[in-house]
Amino acid sequence: MSSTGTTDRGAPGPRGARHEREAADRLLRAATRSGAHLIAEAASLVQGWAVLADPIAGAVYSTPAAAAADGVHAAAAPREHPHCTQRPAAGAVLVLAAAPTVPPGHACHVATTTAALLEVRGQRAAELRGEQMRLHTTLIRLLLAGHTAAVTETLGGSRLTHVTVYRLSGVDLPTAHEVLWRAVRPSLAPYADAVTLMGRRDGELVVAELHHGGDDGRILRLVSRLSERHHLLAGMAGPLPLAEMPTAHSDAAAARHSATPDRRVVPADAVGASRLTPLLPTAPYTRWAGSVLRPLSPAHQHLLLVWLRTGSKPRAAAALGLSAGTVRARIRDLSRLLGADLEDATVRAHLLLALRAPAPAPGDDDSDSDSDSDSSNTRSRSGSSPPGPPGPARLERLPDGLLDTEAVRTWAVGLVGGLEPHLRIALACWLRHHARTAPAAAELHVHRTTLAGWLTQCAEHLARNLADATVRAEIHLALKATRTGPDDPAALPRRGGRTYRRL
Repeated sequence: MSSTGTTDRGAPGPRGARHEREAADRLLRAATRSGAHLIAEAASLVQGWAVLADPIAGAVYSTPAAAAADGVHAAAAPREHPHCTQRPAAGAVLVLAAAPTVPPGHACHVATTTAALLEVRGQRAAELRGEQMRLHTTLIRLLLAGHTAAVTETLGGSRLTHVTVYRLSGVDLPTAHEVLWRAVRPSLAPYADAVTLMGRRDGELVVAELHHGGDDGRILRLVSRLSERHHLLAGMAGPLPLAEMPTAHSDAAAARHSATPDRRVVPADAVGASRLTPLLPTAPYTRWAGSVLRPLSPAHQHLLLVWLRTGSKPRAAAALGLSAGTVRARIRDLSRLLGADLEDATVRAHLLLALRAPAPAPGDDDSDSDSDSDSSNTRSRSGSSPPGPPGPARLERLPDGLLDTEAVRTWAVGLVGGLEPHLRIALACWLRHHARTAPAAAELHVHRTTLAGWLTQCAEHLARNLADATVRAEIHLALKATRTGPDDPAALPRRGGRTYRRL
């Protein structure tokens, strides 16, 4: 990158070669201390301001601090700032604005020397980067293994109590890792009660920000810019207590499966049937969910939630750090424990509703236990079951009055209303087959390409991401709530031709 608005003429007038050597010596001494001191010295030599601007991080160093925005804008639009001198430096852009009394040649000399010293510092940092990255990856593995005390002792941060986790995937991951490393400038010493760890594991980039309570959003802003620039998809989970790092790690992976090019960073708490659950009557909803989930431990519920969010057992296994066979075996055991067929699309949608239910009110559990006790006393006295719904709550069927309210019907009509009959039948069949095109096309007796085209039309009409498993669960429930007859493939409108085979 050439300088803007300056010329490289020889010695800058009366200052002479001695002044140039003195300037170079001052810059060299500052470079041995830190990059911030180097930028500050350059600003002093040109009697103006100096900024090292990074395309992802923004202003890396700025003297004075108030010049950061001007430096970043000048680096992005050099033609609009002809008075600034710019040089590429260590993957960023050095921007100098000299005082009017400083000769252009001297400003160019300071800019060139400073950029060269920044390159040397960058090369030195690159030599150490490999070891530092491996150390970061090791610390992340220790956190996932539950050794939080050892990690916090290594980091020397007694106030590090919470963690926010990002998991990124994409083709350009190695380059993105280096760019984010340079932008974050991670250190194992706590800075402002926060430490950022990052490392590549299993073909993805994991970023863990350890902090006290809540983060300031700096890493989120950097991850967002990085994802846009390098076309990555990211999931975010937290802040959670440091001891729950494995939970945050798996939740971030589950959230990443909901990311799209239009929304590249998805928080874990934004994934799920969030549009439907606020419309459900709270008391019967929480009672039903509590009854359904009573046989499950928190670990069981988390495994099921990750599985339902990711949409497949292999993806859930990758998110949880388990083998696919282990996840399949555990889900089979949980299916027996719940007494439900977890391969049924309706059961999965109901289970996701139960897992996303709000916490019950303090008196709900007592009322449930009292009613159970009264029911058992009635049975013991009379010798027969009292009237009412027999047995515990089931996943196959929701309680009366949960989904058949006016608010839910309005929501469902707004979501799937207006779908043409053949699109509705095809979509319902595809959802029953858990978003697998081949078996759905076989049942519909249409070509897979035809079905794929119909699903594209459905996605456009619904304005939803059908690749998101939780979105599919919502749509499945909306189709059930608005069904006036069986969405039977036999009722699919037909026409002659090679693509549409008649039944």
